Amino acid sequence: MKLNSRQLRKSRVSDSHQKQKQIKRNPIVLVLDNVLDTYNIGSFFRLADAIGAQKIYLCGPVVTPPNLKIHRASIGTWKWIPWEQCSSTVECLTKLKQDGYQIVACEQKPNSIIYTKAKYKFPLCIVAGSENLGVGDEVLKICHQIIEIPMYGINISLNVLVATSIIVYNALSKLK
Repeated sequence: MKLNSRQLRKSRVSDSHQKQKQIKRNPIVLVLDNVLDTYNIGSFFRLADAIGAQKIYLCGPVVTPPNLKIHRASIGTWKWIPWEQCSSTVECLTKLKQDGYQIVACEQKPNSIIYTKAKYKFPLCIVAGSENLGVGDEVLKICHQIIEIPMYGINISLNVLVATSIIVYNALSKLK
């Protein structure tokens, strides 16, 4: 089953709940650590759909669906991806770690690893940080790996969605 953008926008939550079981999911979840921009949040739903993610966790005091900007940016995919709001990223990741997920954060730190050299294990959790502050230090302490994308220009970072997309597709290419 594939839907175009018009069909996705017009789809209803009740329809998606009935059909979600038909969608093949990969053993990966996305955790958004205080990502505040509603267009980024909507775009993460679109990414989650593209990769067949199991779930998105929206952590912190963030806007959640249904929301017009999230709906527009996601082209309605928010109705098709399981999601949950968590007040604390640390609590969310602690639970996922107990459930056997490898926790990987996308962040530039002295101990980060270039994304192409990372060792991914599944089930996998990719943590994306806020647009202004990145992934919080308390969150980074929980992570198994911190990975980064090399930046060769004058800018020190990519958009959070773009960076996560690069990393998640790299990780999925190693899924056996």
